Amino acid sequence: MPQIVLVNPLIPPNTGNIARTCAATGTALHLVGPLGFELSDRYLKRAGLDYWPHVNLTVHESIETFYLAQQEIGGRLLGFTTKGRCSYLEYPYQENDWLLFGSETEGLPKAILERCAQTLFLPMAQSAVRSLNLSVSVAVSLFEAKRQLGHWS
Repeated sequence: MPQIVLVNPLIPPNTGNIARTCAATGTALHLVGPLGFELSDRYLKRAGLDYWPHVNLTVHESIETFYLAQQEIGGRLLGFTTKGRCSYLEYPYQENDWLLFGSETEGLPKAILERCAQTLFLPMAQSAVRSLNLSVSVAVSLFEAKRQLGHWS
């Protein structure tokens, strides 16, 4: 099953909403530090409501410690960015994919994108809109991956 990876998330309510999505879909959530908040943050907990016990959460101190864990498990790194090469709707997902998302203000750093098997973008009709909210981007991407993999049948 695909896993969600947030690299340096900054806004607690976004991470809380993503945790809730992960709980609802049975998807593992990886937070890669440094984080822009404490895990005890009340806004983080409020956005995740009482679903935190149902989240398969792993916190990685740094991108290096995340890479070690990912390499041990295997699977492709897929980086989501507004400058992606392929639409998330057209990409064929695999069960062991890692869906990587960057911070709300900076996105994924170039060095991380270069390690990805593919970079994906979410198409938007209005060019004046730079990007979607992080929690929305994660949700639509995760549901598309799970749809393609037959998880909703």
